[in-house]
Amino acid sequence: MVRRILTWYGEQGRDLPWRRPDATPWQIVVSEFMLQQTPVARVLGPWQTWVERWPTPPALAAAPVGEAVRAWGRLGYPRRALRLHAAATVMTERHDGEVPTVHADLLALPGVGSYTAAAIASFAFRQRHVVLDTNVRRVLTRIALGEAHPPASLGSAEEQRARRFLPRSGARAARWAVASMELGALVCTARSPRCGSCPVARHCAWHRLGRPVQPGPPRQGQGYAGSDRQCRGALLAVLRSTDESVPGAELARAWPHPDQRRRCLESLRADGLLEIAGEDRYALPLSSYH
Repeated sequence: MVRRILTWYGEQGRDLPWRRPDATPWQIVVSEFMLQQTPVARVLGPWQTWVERWPTPPALAAAPVGEAVRAWGRLGYPRRALRLHAAATVMTERHDGEVPTVHADLLALPGVGSYTAAAIASFAFRQRHVVLDTNVRRVLTRIALGEAHPPASLGSAEEQRARRFLPRSGARAARWAVASMELGALVCTARSPRCGSCPVARHCAWHRLGRPVQPGPPRQGQGYAGSDRQCRGALLAVLRSTDESVPGAELARAWPHPDQRRRCLESLRADGLLEIAGEDRYALPLSSYH
């Protein structure tokens, strides 16, 4: 099954810039931060702009953190920009301006959890790690267990099962990680799987069982309109639009509900996404994220 999926990926995988052989470890780090909770299509443009402006960790670390927030634009979850800036600072101060190659050092970077550390080590340095995102977990659950969806939380049994599929060589393991991820993103999708296009449908336990229905993972209610998330985004859009500090009256025009606006301004300040720049004036942060 690994061989079949690798062959399929060689023929059908998307040509994404951070997957190309000449992609630098730093470019791969930027892609992993941006792709957290964000579709590929939305990341392509901002990623290209980012790596051209800040081609190395020291280049980003030397910039005010507010510039990272500004460049993040409307990718969403802007705290990722703060953490990426903080990670670049750590790389500059502790790793000679390079992305660390040791898994434990990657895991110690701000904003890097177990999945991201494994993904960077695998994709940037061709190390042998189990890389389990939502797509890979769904593919392996269907192939091996005959169930439609993986459990809500990742457990040791699931990790051990994934390890049985892991090729022995680091380079092949890295390619397997991205290939199985791509199969889950394009074919073995959560809601409309295209089993007729799957290279391992005949060997898939879930397909053989007739694709039994199983409740999917609970979906979080989005409720974006009028939410604090929308309010924070509107306020940040004003702050990103200028290099100067912004008076409170201008923010009030962007979001007229005073109680919610005050609450969101305070939460943005607590998250390190804005600074108080004077009496009723606000600006993107200048200092580094900690």
